[in-house]
Amino acid sequence: MKAFSAVVRRELIAYFSSPLAYIVMAAFLLLQGALFALIIGYLSQPGQSSLSILQAFFGGTIFFWFFLVVAPLITMRLVAEERRSGTIEVLLTSPVTEAQVIAGKFSAALAFYLALWLPTVVYVLMIKSQASVDWGAVAASYLGVALIGALFVSLGLFASTLTRNQIIAAVLAFTGLIILFGMPLLRGLLISSSGFGAVIDHADLWQHMADYSKGIVDTRYVAYELSLTCLFLFLSTKSLELNKWR
Repeated sequence: MKAFSAVVRRELIAYFSSPLAYIVMAAFLLLQGALFALIIGYLSQPGQSSLSILQAFFGGTIFFWFFLVVAPLITMRLVAEERRSGTIEVLLTSPVTEAQVIAGKFSAALAFYLALWLPTVVYVLMIKSQASVDWGAVAASYLGVALIGALFVSLGLFASTLTRNQIIAAVLAFTGLIILFGMPLLRGLLISSSGFGAVIDHADLWQHMADYSKGIVDTRYVAYELSLTCLFLFLSTKSLELNKWR
């Protein structure tokens, strides 16, 4: 446990001592603020969608998926930079296992990701001051943000174990996320009765987030996101083990 905590602390210090972290935070909050203002302006017009402001904010627009870009930026340096600088060898020869390194780096990256979303609670409070808020739907929305974010971060971490170059790691992660996010597009190419088509339907992250924003927590969605997160963490650990012996 001490080794895991040390890795988490080390990574958090690295995040908050880097100018890139603050640039990412500023850009993220600026875009989220602009999106929130646009949604309010659009939905306040007569005859517009009955979708609530918070439902639109949490996954109701393509702009919500901006963190497709954020996840690779958060994770690209986690292992790639350590391999480039040679510090990964020092880390792996210390009393810490590959699994602890991966778990620690993942936990720190996820904590940073969730910290990006923390200020958005202000938007919920702003809505609460003017209208009633379904707190169950709000809690489910943030659960969806956390679960899908964990999936994206784990994929980005895996990509970072595959190369010594941060930019390549970010490109690999972004490509993987686009494939993951675009899987439901394959549905139209399959026969409607296809069992594989039904599986793809359950992999529709857009629908996952739409349901979360309504307060619907489908255990199939939770299992899908947690399973893929664990898969990418397992692959990251194995990739790090292979790199150790190269």
